[in-house]
Amino acid sequence: MGSPVVGPPMRSQADLGWAGCAAVERDPLRVSGAWVFRGTRIPVAALFENLEDGVSLAEFVEIFPGATQEQARLVLEHAARSTAAAMA
Repeated sequence: MGSPVVGPPMRSQADLGWAGCAAVERDPLRVSGAWVFRGTRIPVAALFENLEDGVSLAEFVEIFPGATQEQARLVLEHAARSTAAAMA
C-alpha cells in the first residue's frame, strides 16, 4: 500500500492577503481588528464557518444583513485565487 499524497499545507484565512479584496476591510478598533465585510461588523470568518455548516450564500446574507451576496462571492473568489496562487 502506497503513502497518501500530501499537498502543500492549506493557507489560513489570515494568510490570504485580504488587503487585495475590495469586499473587506480591517480596523484595529473594530471587531478586534478582524477582517470584516466592508461597511459592517461581520467577520469574514463567519462566511467560511457558515459555509462549513452547510449554509448557502443566500441564507448567509439573510442571517447576516449588511453583507451582500456580491461581497460574499468576491470573498470566495479572492480566497480561491489566493489559495491557487499559493499552490502553484
